Amino acid sequence: MASPRLETYCCPNRDAATQLVLSFQPKVFCGVCIGSASISLLLTILQLLPKKGQSPRKMPKASSSSTILLLISICDILGGLGMIFRSSVWLGFPGFIANISVVNGTDVWPSTFCVGSAMWIQLLYSAGFWWLFCYAVDSYLVVRRSAGLSTIVLYHMMTWGLAVMLCVEGIALLYYPSLSSCENGLEHAIPHYITTYVPLLLVLVANPILFRRTVSAVASLLKGRQGIYTENERRLGTEIQMRFFKIMLVFVICWSSNIINETLLFYLEMQPDINEMPLKNIRSAALITWIIMGVLNPMQGFLFTLAFYGWTGWRVDLKWRKREIPWESMSSSTAGENAYPSPVNYQSNIHDSKKISTTDSQQTDEAISMLSEGNTSSDERLTRSSPIYQGW
Repeated sequence: MASPRLETYCCPNRDAATQLVLSFQPKVFCGVCIGSASISLLLTILQLLPKKGQSPRKMPKASSSSTILLLISICDILGGLGMIFRSSVWLGFPGFIANISVVNGTDVWPSTFCVGSAMWIQLLYSAGFWWLFCYAVDSYLVVRRSAGLSTIVLYHMMTWGLAVMLCVEGIALLYYPSLSSCENGLEHAIPHYITTYVPLLLVLVANPILFRRTVSAVASLLKGRQGIYTENERRLGTEIQMRFFKIMLVFVICWSSNIINETLLFYLEMQPDINEMPLKNIRSAALITWIIMGVLNPMQGFLFTLAFYGWTGWRVDLKWRKREIPWESMSSSTAGENAYPSPVNYQSNIHDSKKISTTDSQQTDEAISMLSEGNTSSDERLTRSSPIYQGW
């Protein structure tokens, strides 16, 4: 799982609260992490693979939303691989891991592995948090018609730049002046925990606000498309709202235990002796949430694919399919239209106005379909309610 306690454990003079959770049934905990991460990894890949009898998932031309969803899944997959590798080494080579606790030891590889694996996991999940925030921003911009594929470059710069900067800054403050002699105390570790949980708290606070604004904008678009708000459009708006709700529900389920655990451990760190009897219930709650984190954190990847696309099925189609090149279809249709140019008459202005209206409606349909991508029923209703389907 992803916790700043993993980096803190790399210090030989680690605090008592970190020692408490990481020394509690380490074999059971590593086994839980491996099992949960492996199941999530396999199911996530299964969800993303093309299925028999289904058309391949297409990337929207005017939005980076689906690209962001794919990048979130990739971050979860790579983070899960890091958990599996780290926990496997901890289980398979206990003597190697025991050297981390040796002060002024000559073997630097145990500490290097500890820091490297912890940073790998933390960096990828932090990047996933930033990508999830970018998805909420992009969804709102898509409805406002202010986003496109060009914005993905800005999202990459913001996501990877902030994730790397915060991770490196937190690690540098934690391991000052050196890894073998980390300074102890809450005032030294707090900046590291802040840089770790800033993107998580940002998603918890900002994403619901952005999703709520996006849903309101979608309702306005659906009402203004034809001047009426039909039952199909109302259901489509509800499904988009439900999709956002599922995304936030998965996020809260997978990461609320981290916030509770850190709160309990910080409370224990502020006590003179964490082994006192009055603190027994606090210690038990901290250990329980620690195991829960090992189960829920890796499952985020699979649960997110359910929230994004729903259950896609078991029947995987690994056959290569030739995809239509967009500009070929455009050139053929353009050639067909230019083969017999229509004469100019008095109805040209009417046709131009209809074309503008149709184009505007197409843009609205594309924006809404980007938000409801992966939902077949929504796409069918959207197509049937569009002016093109009705022969406008």
